[in-house]
Amino acid sequence: MGSDGGRQDSFGFGARDNAHTVLDVHEPTEVAICALESSLCIPMQQVPKRLETLPHDHPPIVICHHGTRNGMVMAFLRKNGFDNAWNLAGGVDAWASQVEPDMTRY
Repeated sequence: MGSDGGRQDSFGFGARDNAHTVLDVHEPTEVAICALESSLCIPMQQVPKRLETLPHDHPPIVICHHGTRNGMVMAFLRKNGFDNAWNLAGGVDAWASQVEPDMTRY
């Protein structure tokens, strides 16, 4: 467990063979700069209002820029019935530097 009290994933997306939802909690201006393909983009402040719209059939993997917001959202999700929520360690910035170096960074 990480210091945020939950699971973190360093690009393995948990169980790689299982389906997952990448939940991007960036603000729209940040998503316009860089986002993971096929991610579900819901700004952090809107997650509580949109909780019922999140898929329950596979784990959410929460991302933000560096990992602070995604850790908070992951903890919120886990307290609200998403026991399988994951936090992408290092956020989209780490993803861009380590996995997809051609991705625009900010």
